[in-house]
Amino acid sequence: MSFIIDPPAVAAVPVAGQSHLFPVHRIYCVGRNYVEHAQEMGHSGREAPFFFLKPADTLLPAKSGQAVDMHYPGLTSNLHHEVELVIAIGMAGKDIAVEDAMAYVWGYAVGLDMTRRDLQGEAKKQGRPWDIGKGFEESAPIGEILPAAQVFDIDQAAIWLDVNGQRRQQGSIEQLIWNIPEIIAAISRAWTLQPGDLIFTGTPAGVGAVVQGDALVAHVDGLPELAVKII
Repeated sequence: MSFIIDPPAVAAVPVAGQSHLFPVHRIYCVGRNYVEHAQEMGHSGREAPFFFLKPADTLLPAKSGQAVDMHYPGLTSNLHHEVELVIAIGMAGKDIAVEDAMAYVWGYAVGLDMTRRDLQGEAKKQGRPWDIGKGFEESAPIGEILPAAQVFDIDQAAIWLDVNGQRRQQGSIEQLIWNIPEIIAAISRAWTLQPGDLIFTGTPAGVGAVVQGDALVAHVDGLPELAVKII
């Protein structure tokens, strides 16, 4: 069977140390999953987890040691950075128990949930969906994925973001309100997780604006760094 038009290319992320790519099915994002970030956004406490999705083709993959260019998007004058640990899912599962969740993890990467904050804020005020603030082209820069077997003590890993050599965000994965197994279990109750799904796990405090010419370096201990230039 042929297609009426050419099908889109498969979204994919490089795997560290391999020539193979990790094909991406869906991108799930966890909202307000660090206490201090929740507070800076006007919320507090361990509220029930909530999620939003980015289209797979919003990914902007980067190879280790090479900065990737991100075009400053239209319709905004307030583009924000949010550094996040990303979980790569390796097998399908639904209604996954917390104690079984880590078996579904294929690997990890560091990513950025770039946000048109002004558009997101206006959508919130009007009770409308956030998609225009979160799901635009190149809004999900991501570094190389490192297989889980090569990742140690991820729960204790430091996470940070520098902009033009200055530290903007800093925290630890242990500060997640909902930890990795709990996130996987919660998502699997709402959707059937599939191989190739990515989960952006939330960002620590310190989110802020970037402009054209800024150089970003995103880091999670033990993972390939992600470097992005805003053009």
